[in-house]
Amino acid sequence: MAHTIDVSVVPPPLKVGWSSPQSTGQTVSPLVERKLIPAGPAYLAHVRRAVHKLTFEEHDKHEESKRLANSNGDGANGDHDYGIGDEEEPEELLSLDPKEWKKQDHYAVLGLSHLRYKASDEQIKIAHRKKVLKHHPDKKAGVAGDSNDDAFFKCIQKAMEVLTNAERRRQFDSVDPFYEDLEEDVPTAGQVKNAKDPNAFFFKAFTPVFEREARFSRKQPVPMLGPFDASKEEVEGFYDFWYNFDSWRSFEYLDKEINEGSDSRDDKRYTEKKNKSERARRKKEDTARLRQFVDLALGVDPRIKRIKQEEKDAREAKKKVKTGGVNGLTQKQQLEEAKKKAEEEAKQKEEEEKVARAEAKKAKAAAANAAKKARRAARGDDA
Repeated sequence: MAHTIDVSVVPPPLKVGWSSPQSTGQTVSPLVERKLIPAGPAYLAHVRRAVHKLTFEEHDKHEESKRLANSNGDGANGDHDYGIGDEEEPEELLSLDPKEWKKQDHYAVLGLSHLRYKASDEQIKIAHRKKVLKHHPDKKAGVAGDSNDDAFFKCIQKAMEVLTNAERRRQFDSVDPFYEDLEEDVPTAGQVKNAKDPNAFFFKAFTPVFEREARFSRKQPVPMLGPFDASKEEVEGFYDFWYNFDSWRSFEYLDKEINEGSDSRDDKRYTEKKNKSERARRKKEDTARLRQFVDLALGVDPRIKRIKQEEKDAREAKKKVKTGGVNGLTQKQQLEEAKKKAEEEAKQKEEEEKVARAEAKKAKAAAANAAKKARRAARGDDA
């Protein structure tokens, strides 16, 4: 713990003949109070340390771990090693022919198969440096069994050349063999229908496909499939985006190489024309493939059925509120019907009472006549 020590300071005496300076008569600008707002990386670092209660050493360690995590590495082999470029090198990879460089997987050559198009320029440089240190011909000169190291070293250099050139890397990413194999493996309507839980299977099977295709979009960010309870606007926006998908994918990487030894302009023009035609064909096929997949997703999307049912229920509820909810009659018509029914019941009851009174009167008259006859008969007997 720090201790405070008070030290008494005695100012020296004034010089002999010293006098205070005379006023110049010039006005002094008024004092202006200004508010200083803390900003900058140093202040933000201070705030992070204060909020998380970290020491300088702990904060630096945390930032370093974040930097390494963002690079998909662990930094286990030194400050400049992010744990990339250390993938296993099978014999098939080491025996690549540098002359067939268009057929090689450049990411696999540099040990970046787990990152692929997500690999940053820094990660590519680090992976290349590690591969060069490991496979440089001078380093393994004279070592038995390493006759192909020179060839694989050329493959490494070619991979570096392609992946550090933005245009050529985009061309290679367009026809990346890893993703071309996955494009053939897409879910079908039958698989969704026959699944134990069709709803869960739909999202599990279709989400990664849309995520893969999203890397070709010129417009970013790309809307993803979303959850089952997504709103109608979200679902419509999702399919509207994918039906108007603007892809930057191209197929120049697959162009047939022009014979450099040929001096014939006709041959070169023919090859260029053929390449252009093939690119257009592949682009058209790719667009049709994606459209077909979006059609499939729309056809089996459980949210479409849910939205239609919700709209139907809403229409019925609206109609029920509007009509009062009884046999399609309005409230006014219901009141009129009820009034008419009450009048009919009252009239019927009145008629029944009238008939009952008439029958009672008739019965009374009959009883009176019977009594009168009985009296007459009694007088006749007495006589």
